[in-house]
Amino acid sequence: MGYEFQPDFGTPASRADVDVTLSIDGRSVTVPAGTTVMRAAAEAGLAIPKLCATDTLKPFGSCRLCLVEVEGARGTPASCTTPVAEAMVVRTDSDRLRRLRRGVMELYLTDHPADCSACAEGDCEVLAQADAAGLRTVRYGPGADHQCEAMDVSNPYFDFDPAKCIVCSRCVRACDEIQGTFALTIDGRGFGSKVAAGLPSDDFLSSECVSCGACVQACPTGALQERSVKELGMPDRAIVTTCGYCGVGCTFRAEMQGEQLVRMVPWKDGKANRGHSCVKGRFAWGYANHKERILNPMIRASIDEPWREVSWGEAFAHAASELKRIQATYGRLSIGGITSSRCTNEETFLVQKLVRAGFQNNNVDTCARVCHSPTGYGLKTTLGTSAGTQDFDSVEQCDVMMVIGANPTDGHPVFASRMKQRLRQGAKLIVIDPRRIDLVRAPHVEAAHHLPLRPGTNVAVLTAMAHVVITEGLADEAFVRARCDWDAYCDWAAFVADARHSPEALAPVTLVDPPALRAAARLYATGGNAAIYYGLGVTEHSQGSSAVIALANLAMATGNFGRPGVGVNPLRGQNNVQGSCDMGSFPHELSGYRHIADPALRALFEADWGVPLDPEPGLRIPNMLDAAVDGAFKALYVQGEDILQSDPNTKHVAAGLAAMECVIVHDLFLNETANYAHIFLPGSTFLEKDGTFVNAERRIQPVRKVMAPLNGFEDWQVTQGLANALGLGWTYTHPSEIMDEIARLTPTFAGVSFAKLDELGSIQWPCNDAAPEGTPVMHVDSFVRGKGRFVVTEYIPTDEKTGPRYPMLLTTGRILSQYNVGAQTRRTANTVWHPEDLLEIHPHDAEQHGLKEGDWAKLASRSGETTLRVTVTDRVAPGVVYTTFHHPATQANVVTTEYSDWATSCPEYKVTAVQVSPSNGPTEWQEDYEALTERSRRISAEAAE
Repeated sequence: MGYEFQPDFGTPASRADVDVTLSIDGRSVTVPAGTTVMRAAAEAGLAIPKLCATDTLKPFGSCRLCLVEVEGARGTPASCTTPVAEAMVVRTDSDRLRRLRRGVMELYLTDHPADCSACAEGDCEVLAQADAAGLRTVRYGPGADHQCEAMDVSNPYFDFDPAKCIVCSRCVRACDEIQGTFALTIDGRGFGSKVAAGLPSDDFLSSECVSCGACVQACPTGALQERSVKELGMPDRAIVTTCGYCGVGCTFRAEMQGEQLVRMVPWKDGKANRGHSCVKGRFAWGYANHKERILNPMIRASIDEPWREVSWGEAFAHAASELKRIQATYGRLSIGGITSSRCTNEETFLVQKLVRAGFQNNNVDTCARVCHSPTGYGLKTTLGTSAGTQDFDSVEQCDVMMVIGANPTDGHPVFASRMKQRLRQGAKLIVIDPRRIDLVRAPHVEAAHHLPLRPGTNVAVLTAMAHVVITEGLADEAFVRARCDWDAYCDWAAFVADARHSPEALAPVTLVDPPALRAAARLYATGGNAAIYYGLGVTEHSQGSSAVIALANLAMATGNFGRPGVGVNPLRGQNNVQGSCDMGSFPHELSGYRHIADPALRALFEADWGVPLDPEPGLRIPNMLDAAVDGAFKALYVQGEDILQSDPNTKHVAAGLAAMECVIVHDLFLNETANYAHIFLPGSTFLEKDGTFVNAERRIQPVRKVMAPLNGFEDWQVTQGLANALGLGWTYTHPSEIMDEIARLTPTFAGVSFAKLDELGSIQWPCNDAAPEGTPVMHVDSFVRGKGRFVVTEYIPTDEKTGPRYPMLLTTGRILSQYNVGAQTRRTANTVWHPEDLLEIHPHDAEQHGLKEGDWAKLASRSGETTLRVTVTDRVAPGVVYTTFHHPATQANVVTTEYSDWATSCPEYKVTAVQVSPSNGPTEWQEDYEALTERSRRISAEAAE
C-alpha cells in the first residue's frame, strides 16, 4: 500500500467533541469547534492561498495571504487564526480579497528569485501561491536584502539559500514546536529580517541544530532543501514504510525516482512519530548503496584465507553440508542461531523456526539478550507480559515523567521531542542517571530533580524511593487492594519500610542526596499521572531484572497503571527489539513468551510445522560462546547481528568464534563478527523488503519494499534458502504468509494480518477477538497475570569492584548521530558529528590523570584495554567515565566484563572498574586487531561461476 500525496490542511485538527456548522462560499461545512476557517475550507475541498501556514504547526498569521471575509465582521481576518463559529458565513474569494492577496504576493516575489530552481521543479510554493492569488505581473523591482547572502552549505544533508527565503518563520516554528531545540531564530526586523542558526558566528553545522529535518520539511520555498533533491531531481513515486533505526518506529514516505531513493519524508499520519524525524531516519539511508556493501555470497575454508564469491546455490549447499557434518560429528546440540533486532518479525520468526525445526534444538537467541532481556523477565514476573504498558501518545497526559537509565534525546530523539513538548506545557521531570543528560537542562526544559546515582545502584535508589512512598503514607492503597496481590504487597511494604532502606541509610551506597531523593519520590507519588521511561541504564546491570521489578513495584504502589499518562515504559534500543522477542527468539520461549517445556504448546507448533520439538531450553549467547571455547559448540548462524562488537568482553567473544568450525554471517557488510566467519550471506536493507517491525509501544507496523534488493533476495528468502538446503521444504512466497502463521500460533498476534495493517496503518498487540484493532494501553481493568505481583528486590552490589588498580567506573551509551555498532551510520555523512568514540571525564579526574581535551588515554579493565581520545566535561561525576561503542577502532567492549544479570545473563555494560592513563596511541591489541581485520576482509579476484 503506497501513498503518493498527503494534503496540508493549513492548521492542526481540533480535538473538540462538539461540532459547528458554517457556510463557506455557499457550501455548508460541519467541523469540530475550535477548527480554523482555513482548515474547515480545506476539509471541504476549498483551497485558500497560504505560505506561513501548515498543519504541522500552530497558526501564526503572518503571511496575510489567507485573508477571508466573514459576514458581519470588520476587515479581512486571516483564515489560519480565525476559529469557526456556528452559522458563520465566510467568503474565500472576492475582488477585494484577490486585490489584497496580489499586493501581498508582489512583495514576497520581490524577495524571491525569479529563476528559483525549486519553483521550476515543483518543490517551492511561492510561484504556485502567486498563481493561486491571480498574480501575473510584479510592479516592483527585486529586493537586495537576501540576494547577496552566502548560501550555508555546512550541513552534509541540506543547504540553506537565503536568496529563496521569504522569512515566513515556518522553519523557526518547526524547530521550536516540533523538535524543541530552538536552534533557529529570526534576526533583524522588517525587510532586513532573516533566518539565523544560533549566534552570528554559527552556521547550521556549528549551531545547536540536530539535523532532524523539521525545518527542511516546513520550508515552503526551497530555501532549505535536501542535497539529494538537488543532485537527483524531484521524486516521481513514493511509498510509506517504517524506519529501520531505533525503537520509536517512525513512519516515512520514501520518495523514489525509479529504483533510486531521493528522500525520506516523515509521514504525518505515523502514530509513533506524528510527522517528525531525527537525523538518522531522515537522512542517514545512504548506507544502502555504500561501496562496502557485500552483494554476492562468499565462502572460505579458513579465516586466514581470502573470501571467494560463489553463487547462492553453492553458498546454501555448502552451509547445509557444513551444518550437517558438524551435527553428525559433535551432536545435535553443537550448532545454533542468533536472530536480529534489525530484521523484520517475519525474518526473525523464520530463524528461530529454522533452529527448532531444522537444527532440532533450541539453541537460538537474540541481541535482546544483551539489552532488554531483563525487561521481559521483570515485567512478566510482576505484570504478566513482557512489554511496555502505554502508547507514545500517552505522554500527552503525563504530569510527572521519571526517566531512569535512558537518554531519550540521543537514543530516541523523536519521542524525546514529544516529551519536551509536554514538559514545556507544565509536566515535571525526574531524571535518575549518573550523567547529566540533555533533558536535565535544555532550552525551555529543566528537570525538577536529577539524581546522579553511582553506577550500579539503581535497585538501592528505587528501594529508597519506595521507602519514602510507604513510610510517608503516599501509596494508593485502594488501587493495590483492588488490583494487586495484597499479601505480596504487605511483605514488600514491610521490606522497603525498614530503616536500612531509607534515603539517608543508602546515601553512602548510592551517593544521592537524601533530601533530593525524598523530594523526587514525593513528586512521583503525588504529582498526578506519573510515567516511568527507562532504558539500558536499568537493564544492563547484574541486577537488571531486579531494577525492572522495582520500577513495576513503585508504579503499582502508587496506582500508576491502566490509563493514559502513566505506566512503565521501556525505551527499546533497536527498531525491532520488541518484535524479535515477541517472535520466540529466546532459547526457552516460543512466540508470545510461552515456555518451550509446555507439552500442549509444543503440540500446537509440532502439528503446524510437522516436526517434533525439543522440550529442553537451549543455549543463550554467552553459553554458546562458553561452550565453543570448551569445544562443544561448533557452528553458528548469525542473522544481522555483530556480536563481536556489541557483546561484552570482546576477547572472549573472539575466542568463542575462533573455536567454531563454521560461522555463517548474514549481513549487509563484512562486520567485525565476519572476521571469524566461513560463510557470508548478503543481507537486504529495510528499504528492500516487506514485513513488519514492533516498536517500543508494541506497535506492529508495515515495512514496505521501496526498491528491489541489491543482493537479489529479501532476508526471509535467504533464511528459507538455507532451510530448504537442509531439507525443510518451506514454500513461503511472501512475508504475509509468514505473518499468517505467526497469527495462527501466537495469541497476542491472533488478529494481525497484512490486510488489516494496510487498513489501519498499525496495530498495537495484543490484537485478538477481544481487541480486534489492538491495545494502546495495557492492564486497564486488571493485569495480564490477574493480580499485580509485588516482589522484594534486595540490593546486592555488583561483583565488579573498584580498587587501587582500577579506581574509576566506566559506563557506556549511545549518541544521537550514530546507531548501535555504527555499521549503518558510519557509512553515511553522520560521521561529521561523531567520527570517533570519546571518553568523557570530569575536569577534576582529568587534572589528576594529566589529561587535557583531545588527549589520547588508555582505558584498561580486568578484561582488556583500548585507547581513545578524551573530552573533559562535568556531565559525568568525579570517579565516573563514559564512552560510546559505535566505532570498531575503539572496540569499547574489549574492556567490559562478563558479569551479567542474575536472571537473564544480560551483560553489565554499565559498571566496569577501569584505570585511565595518558597514552601515545593505539594499544598492541588494537594494532593486532586492525591487522586481523585487514587480512580477514580480503576478497579473491576469482569470480563466481
